[in-house]
Amino acid sequence: MRDSQRSQVYDAEMLVRGAFERADEFGVRTVEVLGSQVTLPVERKFASVESVQTYVDRVLALNWVAAQWKRADVPVTVRARSGARAAHYEADDAVLAVPLHVHGKAWALRELVILHELAHHLDADHALTAPHGPEFCGRYIELVDGVVGPEAALLLRTTMYSCGVRVL
Repeated sequence: MRDSQRSQVYDAEMLVRGAFERADEFGVRTVEVLGSQVTLPVERKFASVESVQTYVDRVLALNWVAAQWKRADVPVTVRARSGARAAHYEADDAVLAVPLHVHGKAWALRELVILHELAHHLDADHALTAPHGPEFCGRYIELVDGVVGPEAALLLRTTMYSCGVRVL
């Protein structure tokens, strides 16, 4: 399946992560989204593979996640990934690979990145859908809404739309 939205999804995520980073750096959590003032919640950061594993297990155990997606009952194994380029999900083995601290930075050890990878895991039809297609984007936004908060989901959804991403 062609992944035609991949670059637009990543562009939107970079903008959203930038908003969260600025909020953390400057202590100003209020941003304007489509003319409304929105206060961004605090995004969880992780220190290790073990802390990511605990988080993943807890998200998959949430009642509403289990009720929404059948694959929530499939355990995910979190492992370190060499290099700093990207986190990724390996569907065949249900493995989430995340780069750790590289050059003093741990850009991937954050909630939005982990929820992105969990949105891949929860796709029951991964062989039939584009990896970053409209279905994935809808799932990702739902996870962000329910776990991080509706303000973060609003920012993610509107940023995706402004980057030309289709969402179901």
